[in-house]
Parts: sequence; structure tokens; C-alpha cells
Amino acid sequence: MANCHLAVDIGASSGRHILGWLENGKIRLKEVYRFENKLTEKDGHLCWDIDHLASELKAGIRECAKLDCRPETMGIDTWAVDYVLLDEAGRRLTDAVAYRDERTDGMREELEAEGKLAFAEHYSRTGIQFQKFNTAYQLYAQKKENPEIFEKAAAMLMIPDYLGYLLTGKKAQEYTNATTTALVNAYTKDWDRELISKLGLPERIFLPISVPGTVLGDFSEEVQKELGLNMTVILPATHDTGSAFLAVPAKDDNAVFLSSGTWSLLGVENMEPITSMESMEQNLTNEGGYEYRFRYLKNIMGLWMIQNIRKELADENGNRPSFPDLIREAEGAKDFASMVDVDDDRFLAPSSMIEEVKKACADTDQPIPQTTGEVMQVVYRSLADDYRRAVKALEKLTGRTYTSMNIVGGGSQDMYLNQMSANATGLTVYAGPTEGTALGNLLVQMIASKETASLQDARSLIKESFEIREVKPQ
Repeated sequence: MANCHLAVDIGASSGRHILGWLENGKIRLKEVYRFENKLTEKDGHLCWDIDHLASELKAGIRECAKLDCRPETMGIDTWAVDYVLLDEAGRRLTDAVAYRDERTDGMREELEAEGKLAFAEHYSRTGIQFQKFNTAYQLYAQKKENPEIFEKAAAMLMIPDYLGYLLTGKKAQEYTNATTTALVNAYTKDWDRELISKLGLPERIFLPISVPGTVLGDFSEEVQKELGLNMTVILPATHDTGSAFLAVPAKDDNAVFLSSGTWSLLGVENMEPITSMESMEQNLTNEGGYEYRFRYLKNIMGLWMIQNIRKELADENGNRPSFPDLIREAEGAKDFASMVDVDDDRFLAPSSMIEEVKKACADTDQPIPQTTGEVMQVVYRSLADDYRRAVKALEKLTGRTYTSMNIVGGGSQDMYLNQMSANATGLTVYAGPTEGTALGNLLVQMIASKETASLQDARSLIKESFEIREVKPQ
């Protein structure tokens, strides 16, 4: 385990500390720590418990101190769009309000009605799809609610940037996550000062943008004493989808990528953004990637719906049905044909996902699912059909024909969904690796440490190191 590295990968439901190293020409992984992440309600808003995340981040690092091989470098990735504000002294001014909070409802409409910012202009400059929780809308909503906070604010840091700051004492805004704010110009690859001005936000809070592979620095002396070890923090693609796309072992350039987890992020890699009105109408996004590649993709609700259904079905002791159990239920209702629009905001944070699925079927005059298997079949069928439509939109807008789909992330283990996806799209599916996000995080560290020469070489390592399952359309 010489020259091992640590990837801290934090998603909406859990976080993991995963070690990675090269051994006999293959990448090896070892999970050393896992913890829960959850939403809490605070002062009328849904928030991430950022102090809990910071504590668990350090707890996992302490576990690394017990190992024979202590990591030389580490990187942190999380979900996108959420942030905190810091004052001049580096103290946190705000809670980490979550993207599922309702504070951004109606912000786009208000900006357009007041003539401040039409979305067509917004998209043409940033290439970022409309989602009501984009950071631009979050910042505007916070300014409306508490304008005084911006008089004190000296920096905005996205969640992984803030966690890195707690370890090193150094502030940075990493490119892949910064682009999800919808405030980075897709062509200059820097903050769009005109957009920032239109939103009435102070320019000073937007720090210089750093690219993946940048060395943030060592742990601060205080943190070294607290944790009993030191590591060099390297910025990976801090947006988890950016890291996941790095780990896709695509067969050729005709592959569609799908990062399958709480969200399904389906798209391709482009070297230039596509910001046409047709692209805007299809709600496709151009998120910044490693080496200034663009992740041209569609955000689809993903396994969030299934995760919520599973949570609702827990017994009085909190025991939830397993994913294989839910899959068997779905298979038993394979002829139930109702579908819903999984991208509808109604599924973002419903009080009951099961009831919301039933209501959506009723609202569209379709048969209403009655059993768990029928509800699951609706979700699976709807996800697969959304993938089909997204692939067709990508083909039309890029002028390319895609012949395969590479699925990485936890969802790649769901072979029932993989088969439905192959059937719906007509594409051969290549499923794996499961730990796509952590792998992408580690690859950037390995390239920065000169253990592998390039992204192409790193992706070749993945093909040699992990099982990739092939699923043909039926």
C-alpha cells in the first residue's frame, strides 16, 4: 500500500473514506470509514448538519492514522450547488441550507418579471440548465431574506471547499463545483461578473477559481495536532458527478455516461459548451469538468425516489426492505404500465413518495399503483423512459449516434434497472465500477502525484482493475 491516497466522498445520504493505491498495475480500494448524512430543519429551512459532516470527516481521518500505510494525499468531493458564507475572519455566517429547501421557489419567475435576468440570457452565458435550486437562485433568495448577511460576507465556499478549508485553513473555489452555481461563464471559464451584478451580489465573495489537481495544502498545524497526522489536500473534481465521469471506462467516443445514485446524471463529454436555445429548451446542462471538458448532461431524479420508498416501508424497528426485495416486487408487477415524470418538482421532497407517485398517476388519468411492486414498477419504468428521451435529445443536439451506455456509481449494481435501461434506449449497457465517484477523486490525486501520466492512462487502469458487466437490450 505504498503511496496510498484518500478519497472522501460525501453524498446526500452518506459519506465514505476510501483508500486507493496502485498494486501490480491495478487500482486497489479499501473503505475505512462510513457515516450518515441527513437533512435537519433549522430556523424554518432544510439544512445540512455541516458541523456533523466536519466531525465525521475528521473521525474518518483518525481511522487512517491507525493504518500501517497512512495516505499521503486526500481529496474531498460532495454534491453540488450548496454553499456557506464566511466573514473576513473565516468564520461561518450561514447554515448550509440544502437544495431541497423551498426558499428558491419562484426566484426565476421573479427575476424575469422584474426585468433583472431572463433565463434565455442566463443559459446562453453559463450553459447551466434551469433547476430551481441552482446556487444563483439560492444566493438571490438569501439576499431577499437577509440582505445584511452580504454586508458581512467575505467569501462563499461550496460544501467541499469549506470542508477543505477546515482542514488546511486555505480557501479555494474549485472549478467543477463552481460551474454548478450558474454564475461561471461557459466560454471564459471564470465568474461572470455581469450576471453577479444583475443579481445584486458582492463580487468579493467569489474567489479565484482553482482547477482539479490543484494542491490546496497540508493540514494546518492545529489540525495536525488534533488528528495526529498530516496529509496534503489536493482538489479533485469536487463535484461528485465530475469525479464520477472521470471514472467511466468508456469503450469508445460513442458512449453515453450515466452516474447513477441519488441523482441520475446522464450525458456525454464535450470539449466545447452547447448553449443554443434548443439545448436550453431540452434543459441540458454544460457542467465544467476535468481539463475543461464539459459534462453535457441531463439531471434526472434518480434513485432518490427508491431510497424514499424504502425508507417509508421500514417496520416499527426501523428495518427497511432490501433493494433485492424491492426489485423482486417490481418484477412481479412487470406488466403495470403507468409512468410519471420523474423530473417533476413534486418528487423533490414530498411528505410521502409512495403517495406522490400514486397522485401523479391519478393526475394523468393512468392506473393508480396499489402494491409496493406496482409503485416500484412505475418508478423503474419512468426512469428508464427518461433515460431514453435524454439519449435522443443528446443525439439530436450533438449530431452524434451513441452505441453504448456506461453506468457507474451505486446504481450500477441494480441489474434490473440496467436491463430496463438497455431495453428502453436500445443501447448496450456496461455497468461498473460501483465506486465511480471515489475512483474519479483518487485518479486526480494519482495524476497530480505523477503515479499515472494522464486521464486516458487512468481510465485504462480502471478497465484492468474492475469488473464491468455487459447488458444487451432485449
